[in-house]
Amino acid sequence: MTFNDMLTSNGIPPQSTVVFRHRPTEPDLRKALPWFAAERPELFNAYQQTQASTRVENVLKLLTGNGYVASFIGHEPGKAMFVALYKIDSSRPLTRKEFRQSTGFGELTKLGSKTWVTDERTHGKRPTVEWFELTIVDFYTQWKGKLIVDWPPPERAWWRRAHNNVLSIRAIHEESLLDADMPEWQNLNFSWDELHILPARWKERMTQWRGIYYIFDVSDHRGYVGSAYGKDNIMSRWENYAATGHGGNKLLRGRNPSNFRFTILERVSPDLDTDKVVRIEASWKERLHTIAPHGYNEN
Repeated sequence: MTFNDMLTSNGIPPQSTVVFRHRPTEPDLRKALPWFAAERPELFNAYQQTQASTRVENVLKLLTGNGYVASFIGHEPGKAMFVALYKIDSSRPLTRKEFRQSTGFGELTKLGSKTWVTDERTHGKRPTVEWFELTIVDFYTQWKGKLIVDWPPPERAWWRRAHNNVLSIRAIHEESLLDADMPEWQNLNFSWDELHILPARWKERMTQWRGIYYIFDVSDHRGYVGSAYGKDNIMSRWENYAATGHGGNKLLRGRNPSNFRFTILERVSPDLDTDKVVRIEASWKERLHTIAPHGYNEN
């Protein structure tokens, strides 16, 4: 069975369908895009509603009104994970000012998204870009994040005309891979911008954790050690940083939080005595040399 079989069985002509396999080159955006597809569909759609490539833009313009976009994410080499099918309802040109004010521009740019506005060296100084009204179609929505197809070579060709390609069905998973289980706590490493978009399942899990965390400022290679214990938890502390940028810490005020990376140094029992947690925190401060002026801990 192929993806084109799925289209034709639902009365959708492959000749009128463009297939996208999104795999951003920007690391933070590549990590966040599946989360958007799972929980922020409007932001995922914003990522694909304008195209820096005039070739792709022209194809979509020809299909406007009677064409479709089948969106996938490249989660593994040679494979693509289904997200949704969209109808290309309409389009209109956006000026640079309008594009900067469009849905998702700020959040996507913070994650490193390179667009026709932010990357003029690659895309030139175009006066406008076409914005496409893409509306989700009721098409195998139960297989969102579960359906995996083969992506024919070359790997770098991220978009295709459906009728010219064979996308064989590789697998249909029981659970969605879009917000798959989070890595082990030792391997978590989030930017400040990522704190705003973490999957709900991940955040729920981290509300169970107490321990010692580390904030690293990539701009000057200095760090801050903090702790969460008792009724407090690591996720609530990090949400405070996400909201304020400094979490109430004096030496972090005035710093650019977009340069912060958040990791966990050690987990502790929720009922561990406060004085023991404080001693563990102090030990990490000494070992990582985060006490001012070498870091951002006051003491």
